[in-house]
Amino acid sequence: MENNSFDFLKASLDLYKNAAKYLDMPDRIYLSLQRPERVLEVRIPVRMDNGDNLIFQGWRSQHCSWRGPLKGGIRYHPDTTRNEVIALSMLMTWKCALVDIPYGGAKGGVNLDMDVLPDNYKKELTNPFPYLMSKRELKNLTDNYTEKIFPIIGPKIDIPAPDVNTTPEIMGWIMNKYSSMVGHTEPSVVTGKPLSLGGSVGRDKATGQGCFITILEALDYLSRTNKLGPRSDRYTCAIQGFGNAGSVVAKLLHEGGIKVIAVSDRKGAIYNLRGLDIPKLIELKNKGNSVSNFKEAESISQEDLLSLPVTILVPAALEGVITKYNAHKIQARILAEAANGPTTPEANKIIEKNGVFVIPDILANAGGVVVSYFEWVQGLEQFYWSLEQVEKELQTKMKKAFDEVMATAKKFKVENRTAAFMTAINRVAEAGIARGKAL
Repeated sequence: MENNSFDFLKASLDLYKNAAKYLDMPDRIYLSLQRPERVLEVRIPVRMDNGDNLIFQGWRSQHCSWRGPLKGGIRYHPDTTRNEVIALSMLMTWKCALVDIPYGGAKGGVNLDMDVLPDNYKKELTNPFPYLMSKRELKNLTDNYTEKIFPIIGPKIDIPAPDVNTTPEIMGWIMNKYSSMVGHTEPSVVTGKPLSLGGSVGRDKATGQGCFITILEALDYLSRTNKLGPRSDRYTCAIQGFGNAGSVVAKLLHEGGIKVIAVSDRKGAIYNLRGLDIPKLIELKNKGNSVSNFKEAESISQEDLLSLPVTILVPAALEGVITKYNAHKIQARILAEAANGPTTPEANKIIEKNGVFVIPDILANAGGVVVSYFEWVQGLEQFYWSLEQVEKELQTKMKKAFDEVMATAKKFKVENRTAAFMTAINRVAEAGIARGKAL
């Protein structure tokens, strides 16, 4: 992100290069995977409610289609940039390969810079969109963005999904606009859409649930290897970011008997050593309030949350929050990255040196794309699964990926993040070689 000098694209490339050096890859494959196949840049005119016409900028990056159709979310955010979208599309390629689903990586984004908006739009609202647009304005934006990226998306080409500040409702709008342009209803053009439009049960909590599964696997692994005590009633957790992923992780940990002692959102952070009442806190958030309004806890800073002596730390907001300036303060035994790219490469070296067990982002937050894949399959077949089947298949995918990362880490004597990238990159490279891309 530009506002904290974190070069997300460079960091993503560095992670790729570091993992690739352990693999025997043809030069043409190695060089190809450093760049996206294509990046579409679009301008998006939006007529505002007062009649003003504003122009926003958007992108769709498609990194690598060797393993199948492209897959990735769309984010609406004031800090979204072209390079961020490219970096996220690259991470999606590795994420899909790591959990072994037949997709390549893509990502979309619209920059909703507050400076573009007139002063009368810059008022504080309780809706989840920091750029403060009305629903009609938001739909206008979504329709126009969909129209601009229409030539490169489709159910067997590139399938968007929700990401930061986009919702199932917005996915429904994209499906509607795309369907009107092709002349028939096409539910599989997006995933993460409402159930009434062919969405999948379990998709709304899949990212958080997948992260929760990997946390349990990590706790079990560390317990079996005598690196962590077996007393689960003494485990504690702090969660930075209390949106869809963070709140679901908090709820599942709370139900599993692990105390969540601190959480934060963009307006503040709270702490209670005895454990937060997570159901009550979620109810508060669902009413449009910040966690900082929760009375049964004390306020702390965002930085203090990251440095609490907890068993598990879950960064579940945006990228680049753990840096070389605060990594040495982290006391958690497990770092479960529910967000994309929350840890900079410099910070990762410090964390590794300090013995923190890392569940890297391309593993920890892969639950969302796994269930998106299930939703896509259901849409193509027009045959829908039960919640029990979705959760069973999700658990199978996440556990298998976790075990493969641990096996790679042990075999090559590398840390978890490198092992995850090696596993993923090797699968993509094998697909490229099989398709003749190295010749």
